[in-house]
Amino acid sequence: MTETIAVAADHGGYDLKTILVPELRALGFDVLDLGTAGPESVDYPDFAAAVAHALLEGKAQRGVLLCGTGIGISIAANRFRHVRCALAHDTTTARLSRQHNDANVLAMGARVVGVEVAKDCLKVFFTTAFEGGRHARRVALMS
Repeated sequence: MTETIAVAADHGGYDLKTILVPELRALGFDVLDLGTAGPESVDYPDFAAAVAHALLEGKAQRGVLLCGTGIGISIAANRFRHVRCALAHDTTTARLSRQHNDANVLAMGARVVGVEVAKDCLKVFFTTAFEGGRHARRVALMS
């Protein structure tokens, strides 16, 4: 069965979302696009909640959230107990968020991360496994 990735962005992340969705499909994932559908101003907490609900309801296994900086949307997503949203700025933070934190949602800021870096972060995040071990206890403390 193919893993489904829920993707959402506010107006600040919309253009980057249109670039990253085909990248996810090229990696072999199904994509559940939860909006926004254009560059008009919208509220990022609504899109963080949409991804969180998709994970909770089993419609997707992991997610990607995008806004201007990635900060607001990651804060909004982490209000949900089952979400471990990591804000990545480079491949190191993307990799370590998976290896050490078992992050299930990747957040990035379209105004602060270039397109090629975002593509690299996406690939690393979705191809890196959780290491478990000493990190499993810490992740469990967050759940």
